[in-house]
Amino acid sequence: MATMNVSLPDAMKRWVEDQVQTGRYGNASDYVRDLVRRDQDRAEARETLQQMVNDALASGRVQMTRDELVARMRSKARAAVEQKKSA
Repeated sequence: MATMNVSLPDAMKRWVEDQVQTGRYGNASDYVRDLVRRDQDRAEARETLQQMVNDALASGRVQMTRDELVARMRSKARAAVEQKKSA
């Protein structure tokens, strides 16, 4: 596993330490890895959502407004992320 040093302002350092003290994380590295995993999941969901919107718009068969379509696709993407978390 690679090592990375990160500088944080005191308030952020205290926050990380407080999160470790809850017992949910073994150490600061565990907490940061969890944050990175969550960010990766969000980025994947955004990418999936954008692809779904692009595909729908390119199909020429969209019978709803762009806002309605985006809302629908976000809902589907959220459901997919939740399903992935449950697996």
